[in-house]
Amino acid sequence: MSMPAVGAPAPDFTLASTSGSTVTLSALRGRNVLLAFFPLAFTGVCTREVCAFTEDYAQFQSADTVVLPISVDSVPTLKEFKAKEKLGVELLSDFKREVSRAYGTLLEDKFFSNRAYVVIDRTGTVQWTFAELTPGTRRENTELLAELRKLG
Repeated sequence: MSMPAVGAPAPDFTLASTSGSTVTLSALRGRNVLLAFFPLAFTGVCTREVCAFTEDYAQFQSADTVVLPISVDSVPTLKEFKAKEKLGVELLSDFKREVSRAYGTLLEDKFFSNRAYVVIDRTGTVQWTFAELTPGTRRENTELLAELRKLG
């Protein structure tokens, strides 16, 4: 399974969030969205990545972008991770792996998602995707923000 094509509508979903509510992608129309699939909470690269989203939160807000980090961890695990790392972003639980499969990021043999990014514009259209070759690498926020600035 591959990631959605640039120019295609982003597959809609509703996932549980660490805020205690659910997040539905289509409800965010009118704003840019960055989906950031990450393998597992409490791992080194994932921790650095999600902490960086918190550190650069204002820059993503100024790009009128909602950052949605997604992992296959349960909501209780993600809540513990968020509290431990003092994260300012809400995390989404794809515990049933349905969204990771829909976006072509699930590593079926490992049963968790590869690290991957999807930029979705205000109309719900995929504008950029990137899947890491290994879960141990990540894009820097400067690169992600540069992609978001292209949306205007």
